Amino acid sequence: MILVKSIHHLQQALENYRQKGQSIGFVPTMGALHPGHLSLIAQSRAQCHITVCSIFVNPTQFNNPHDFEKYPITIEKDIELLTSAGCNILFFPTVNEMYPQNETVIHYPLGYLETILEGKYRPGHFQGVCQIVDKLLNAVNPTTLFLGQKDYQQCMVIAEMMRIRNHKAALVIGNTVREADRLAMSSRNMRLSTTERQQALKIIEVLKLIKQQLLPGSVTSLCISAITTLEENGFKVDYVEIANANNLEIIKQWDGGTPIVALAAAFINEIRLIDNLILYP
Repeated sequence: MILVKSIHHLQQALENYRQKGQSIGFVPTMGALHPGHLSLIAQSRAQCHITVCSIFVNPTQFNNPHDFEKYPITIEKDIELLTSAGCNILFFPTVNEMYPQNETVIHYPLGYLETILEGKYRPGHFQGVCQIVDKLLNAVNPTTLFLGQKDYQQCMVIAEMMRIRNHKAALVIGNTVREADRLAMSSRNMRLSTTERQQALKIIEVLKLIKQQLLPGSVTSLCISAITTLEENGFKVDYVEIANANNLEIIKQWDGGTPIVALAAAFINEIRLIDNLILYP
């Protein structure tokens, strides 16, 4: 695996493959890699000739500076995992490389998508996500971009950014990878104590209960019940909502045929966890 730290050297390395007409898969990450990330590397390797992974903890997408400071950095382990997984190129830039001084900041007209759910509770977050993914796509210019479904809303935001900015890469969304006990894999899980780790399972439990109890008609009570259960188990809940799976419009009444997804975000002490579950189909 080649490790490069500058956009210039990255593009030099990729040019050799482009000249041969080889396809390039790209997996952007913030490091602290786990099997969810590695599943995307595996998908890229299966579909593309060359796989590029980036590791960059993006400061512009953190609303809470404390959260940014606490983000786990495990670069040596990450390099070992990527090498074993067969990644071809690791792009590991500095903040100055990705955000040069006096650069014009682009605003992305995301509309409704950044006013709800994560957008509501983390204002400005998706602008930061779009900034860095736009920059990374320009640097890599991949054939295919691979993202994970755990960040459901982020996937939709990035798809919209790609449309706005006319990025040509295909977008592939990989299924959420879970621990044996069904906890969604996340870099933030490293920060959970043993007790908090057990407590965290309540999120997927309430989402599964929503799916089990779902019927056409009003779905408001399902979300209220899920929030109550989480609060009774020590969570501070930002949201539990049911939304149209295609555009994330929050729904209160379900017609029995529209594709829908349940999404949740809640704190265990200072650690914020998110998850989602496709309810139908």
